[in-house]
Amino acid sequence: MKRVVSVSIGSSKRNHKVFANIKGVEFEIERIGTDGDIKKAIEIIKSLDGKVDAFGMGGIDIVLYGGGKNYVIREAIPIKNAAKKTPLVDGTGVKNTFEKWVIKYLQENNIIDFKGKTALVVCALDRYKLAEGLYEAGCKLLLGDALFALGIPFMIKSLKTFYYLAALLVPFIIKLPFSMLYPNDDKKEQDPKNLQKYWKYYEIADIIAGDYKYIQKYMPDSLEGKIIITNTITKEDVEDLKVRKLKMLVTTTPEFDGRSFGTNVVEAILVALTGKRLEEMSQQEVEKLIKEIDFKPRVEIFY
Repeated sequence: MKRVVSVSIGSSKRNHKVFANIKGVEFEIERIGTDGDIKKAIEIIKSLDGKVDAFGMGGIDIVLYGGGKNYVIREAIPIKNAAKKTPLVDGTGVKNTFEKWVIKYLQENNIIDFKGKTALVVCALDRYKLAEGLYEAGCKLLLGDALFALGIPFMIKSLKTFYYLAALLVPFIIKLPFSMLYPNDDKKEQDPKNLQKYWKYYEIADIIAGDYKYIQKYMPDSLEGKIIITNTITKEDVEDLKVRKLKMLVTTTPEFDGRSFGTNVVEAILVALTGKRLEEMSQQEVEKLIKEIDFKPRVEIFY
């Protein structure tokens, strides 16, 4: 049996373990959250290093893309270096191949007609291929990196502007404490005045896409008629979205026992299956393997 462990900087309340058969191979897939504690994540990785087949790193990326270059996030370096024997991945490779393909899949199979729709991508820095896919499918974009990640009341409305700003800002962003950039806690802002600057973009958008923790932290009580395209989702999240009258939920990663894990888990599964480190695999090889496994997006229509 292959064992994959996702060590996440996110909440331990979302911990989960499943067993799955993938290409005839039995897998134990587990997610362990550390509630924002990077030192604890490092300790867990060190304790399991060499004892599992692949690690996923959740709740934090190793790299961000800007100006045609990948920049390593400063606080991710000690986590990455904690794994000496077992391969550790953060999902970037899958994000940059699979997520754009998912948009094409949804369009070609007449699941969503993207043409003319407004898509809010809450944070495109770590999901720029998803944003590209939505744009190429015919969406008008609202890229919320400045507002959702940095709290700056500015909405980016074109990929050209996004890439220009990313080239300027990413070298500085990677030096910030990750707690400033990513909503790892489960608390929502309570002051409606603070939330209104986010809510109006949810109301404008037909499609809300990106990391679910960003989406969840700021989303309004009603999502009636909206489509969410995201990643990590629990059974509790699904019930919450039904209460908010969401029209359709798409997760770019497949469902295992009612749970959609992050892209880091999918990437770790690929590494465990092949016995190769991610840097030893070409983009074409990753795409081919995903197709062979027949990983498809999860689509649920509620209303």
